[in-house]
Amino acid sequence: MTPSLLELLRKVDTPTVCNAIEVAEGKRGFNRFTRGTMLCSAPGEGAIVGYARTARIAAANPPQEPPEVIRARRMAYYKHMADGPLPSVAVVEDVDYPHAVGAFWGEINTSVHKGFGMVGALTNGVMRDLGDLPEGFPVVAGSIGPSHGFVHVREVGTPVTIFGMEVTVGDLIHADRHGALVVPQAVIATLEGAIRKLLETEGIVLEAARDGFDFERFCEVWAQFEAART
Repeated sequence: MTPSLLELLRKVDTPTVCNAIEVAEGKRGFNRFTRGTMLCSAPGEGAIVGYARTARIAAANPPQEPPEVIRARRMAYYKHMADGPLPSVAVVEDVDYPHAVGAFWGEINTSVHKGFGMVGALTNGVMRDLGDLPEGFPVVAGSIGPSHGFVHVREVGTPVTIFGMEVTVGDLIHADRHGALVVPQAVIATLEGAIRKLLETEGIVLEAARDGFDFERFCEVWAQFEAART
């Protein structure tokens, strides 16, 4: 991922990237994205863009392992998050979903991850402390709740599933208030050009619509639009 691609990805929303991936692939059918409605802690901030660091947690019930095992795994989790190449995104599956009750993502934990240099978190679990989360570290989550429950780390660095989207360590993530996607490795080299082409093509319709048009003019514009995107 070049610096210019990273800068562009941070400026555009996830639906734009979803469409641009299909432009880069030359076909429809891209499907490595989340399903369902997710919540974003900071919808006004830019998109979360970075390489995935993965883990699994649980919170509905107390852990059954000895406390020293739980503590050691939590520290292994933090080392895993701190050691990843930047920019990085914490992608954490709550195994209690769809009945997740414990917020792993609150003021303290988000601040710790931001301190590691990470740029955001993606989870099917719970977030809390809205209004107190650090600026520049958005969380895209499955729900909002008041309690941390019995939250504890179950697995570190394993493949995870977030709202139907499978993620492995090192996947390039793009996420915002619409949800998230995994950018295919095969399109990274051409994705910047695909995004710019998509924006230029969409501008044909959007600019004309802002000016106002009758149906005849719309047909002319739509023909230009279809010709430009093929």
